[in-house]
Order: sequence, then structure tokens, then C-alpha cells
Amino acid sequence: MSTAPTPPAAAPSPRILAVTSGKGGVGKTFFTANLAAALARQGRKVLVLDADLGLANLDVLLNLFPKITLHDVFTGKSTLAEAVLPFSGGFDVLLAGSGMVEYSRMTPEIRDQLQRVIAEVAPRYDHVLLDTGAGISDVVLYTVSLAGEVMLVVTPEPTSITDAYATMKVLANTQGRRRFKLLVNQTRKMGESRLVRQQLQQVLDRYVNPGLDSPVQVELFGEVPADPSVRESIQRRQLLLELLPGAPAATAIGNVATRLVA
Repeated sequence: MSTAPTPPAAAPSPRILAVTSGKGGVGKTFFTANLAAALARQGRKVLVLDADLGLANLDVLLNLFPKITLHDVFTGKSTLAEAVLPFSGGFDVLLAGSGMVEYSRMTPEIRDQLQRVIAEVAPRYDHVLLDTGAGISDVVLYTVSLAGEVMLVVTPEPTSITDAYATMKVLANTQGRRRFKLLVNQTRKMGESRLVRQQLQQVLDRYVNPGLDSPVQVELFGEVPADPSVRESIQRRQLLLELLPGAPAATAIGNVATRLVA
């Protein structure tokens, strides 16, 4: 992996939230899209930016067929205003392309373009949600550096917890991150999310915090229970909050939105 990118000089805006994960398959994009809908229902103006530049799938989840993506904005073929699309869930989306090898690494050109786009759109919204890729590639790390806050999506599986720890360690060391919001997805029993948070905090306290000027702290921000309605909504390519707003997972995501607004 290349040297970690330097964060931009200007302080990231608190209204920009990077939703990221240590590994793929934990439900990060599903959560981000439904969180945007929940925030919109509370009267907030929201943009979801698909920041997984080379392997974007927000369009698939939302059943969209975009003619204009971030790639067109970066290359000057379209304007940013043309690329921002209103979605029926009450929020806007800015979609990326998929299968584009040129976005597998963060070049200076892509870095500058992405920073410019986010700086331009952020003042127009109450919340900008950056749906990043998974892992600790230079693309993911730089995207996260543009956010004022980070929410890490994790499941109770050991591999997910291990990769979440690795992600926080890297972000703490390369970007000075000291606070992380934790969203535990697919919980199956009472207290499971608190146990996950405790495990992460303990390993950070043992292996990371002793070498830092101030400790990394993990805040359990919410949990989403395992719910068969989630699979149904994904298969039908509809937001859970629209398809089955009373489902346990939908209610849980609504609670996270309420907490963010508060």
C-alpha cells in the first residue's frame, strides 16, 4: 500500500460524515442509503455521495441507471449540477462509475477533483454522507480524510471486528482520528452491540492508545438487528424505509438518524 495521503489543509466540515468499514459485505451502502432517507424524513437536506469510485453499487441498490456520474464531472464532460440526482427517498445522490480501473488508486488529479466536488456541494446540505469503499486503500483513506466525522459499520463476526480495529488504527495514526461512531449491523441478541464496542475499545486501549497523545474512543452510535426484511428490500432494489417502514431494521436506522440530528 502506498504512503497514506495527507489530509486537506482546510478542516473538514462536521456536516460531512464518512460511512466506512474494514471489510466488505457488512451492509454499509444499505445502511447509508436508508440513513439518508431517515434523515430526510426529519426535514434534513441530505446528499449521498458514492465514494467507492471504482466499484460503485449505490445505483444498483437504488435501482438507478445514471447517465452522468462523478467520472463525467472529473473529466469535464458534465457539470456537477447535472450529476446530482434527486431520489424518491427525499435525498439527493451523486453516483460513481463501476469497473473503472483508473480509480483503483488515488492520483493527485483524482484527489483534487474529489476535494473540489465535496467542498462545492457540502454547503448546500445539512448532511453529506460519503459511502466509502471498504478497507484501508489510499482511495478510502483520502475519502475519509475529507469528512468531519467517521461512522464505522461492523458486524459481530470476528473478521469484521478485526478489520474494523485495523481501520481505526490506521486512521488514528495517519489522520489523527480520536473518535469513531460505531454502527453494529446484523445483531442477533441483546447486548451484542455493546460487546462488540467493548472488544474494540479494549484492543485499542491495549495496542494503540499507549503510543498516542490522546486516546482513541469508540462511541456506540446504534445497532441494526438482523432482519429478513433487509434481504427483501435489497432484492427488490427499494429502500427498506419505503418498502417496510415498520420493520425492526428500519426503526433502528430511524433511531440513528434521530441521534445524528440531535
